[in-house]
Amino acid sequence: MPPTTEDQKVAWLRLLRSRRVGVSTFYRLMGDYGCAETALEHLPEIARAAGVSTYEPCPDAVVQAEMKSARDVGASLLCRGDAHYPKALADLDDAPPMLWSMGTPDVFEKPMIALVGARNASSLGTRMARALAGQLADAGYVIVSGLARGVDTAAHISALDTGTVAVLGGGVDVLYPAENAKLAQDIVAQGGIRLSEQPMGLQPQARHFPARNRIISGIAQAVVVVEAAPKSGSLITARTALDQGRDVMAVPGHPFDARAGGCNMLLRDGARLVRNADDIIEALKPLVAPIPEQPAQPPKPKHTLAEAARLHQKILDQLGPSPVGEDQLIRDLGATSRAVSPALTDLELDGRVHRHPGGLISRVS
Repeated sequence: MPPTTEDQKVAWLRLLRSRRVGVSTFYRLMGDYGCAETALEHLPEIARAAGVSTYEPCPDAVVQAEMKSARDVGASLLCRGDAHYPKALADLDDAPPMLWSMGTPDVFEKPMIALVGARNASSLGTRMARALAGQLADAGYVIVSGLARGVDTAAHISALDTGTVAVLGGGVDVLYPAENAKLAQDIVAQGGIRLSEQPMGLQPQARHFPARNRIISGIAQAVVVVEAAPKSGSLITARTALDQGRDVMAVPGHPFDARAGGCNMLLRDGARLVRNADDIIEALKPLVAPIPEQPAQPPKPKHTLAEAARLHQKILDQLGPSPVGEDQLIRDLGATSRAVSPALTDLELDGRVHRHPGGLISRVS
């Protein structure tokens, strides 16, 4: 159940902001102890059992300051299980327990499509993004993107009049990049919404964007990639979308244009080819998916927190700064892919491991 009182919200946020507590750990703690208040009491002893002798949960004053910052800018807290929390996102195992929002949550009642692509988009790429976003908005879809330069910017601008969702890598009050500050304000003013799971005031860093990307794809029914290089953040979003069971579509590009390389790879691997908005709409019929009667509940933990902590430490002990293959890591651990893959995702979202192209992984020093 979501927190219903201010004290419960503070406890949830303290637990989530505590050191070494990521999304998966948060849910395991809630499953083990039933409420955030009790989990916070047990955190120091759990840390000692994992070899961390001096550990303190996030202080109450830190969270109180964050909530004051939110009140000052008019941000609201959406908790998983709330009526306004995005339903599609709530169905995911790694859905953010809490999201800061600025704007109108009514947009979540409409079907949503993520439209992402290159920051250094070509003229043709931005034209395509504007055309797709405008046509999809006219057809009743809400456009979701990341407020980045290039394709994201073009998509948001075209969908402003009908409401668009911008998912940020930093705090919901941090307007990044600076040239999109007015666009970010217009999104809120014109019936859209800005979202972030990061603390208020946090400046975005590269390690925050993979976690941001899972929200972009998780909110939407499908992800459409307009232009993307083979090693781009948009390809990470597409990969995450496939893991989440979302449709992935791509606009083809010229083989000599590096900005089209990622899209062409997606098409080679089975993504649906997009020429216009009709291709997307046809693939997604019926327009409105059935809405569950009850809000989704956090998943029950598959392992105890102690077991998860031990596996995380084993993985980190095996890894170093030199990348190794995920298959080799699984063999070295003597574990199953089913156990190791979710743990790697936890560590990646916590910023403790880094994924490289070709299925390689290294430890973040």
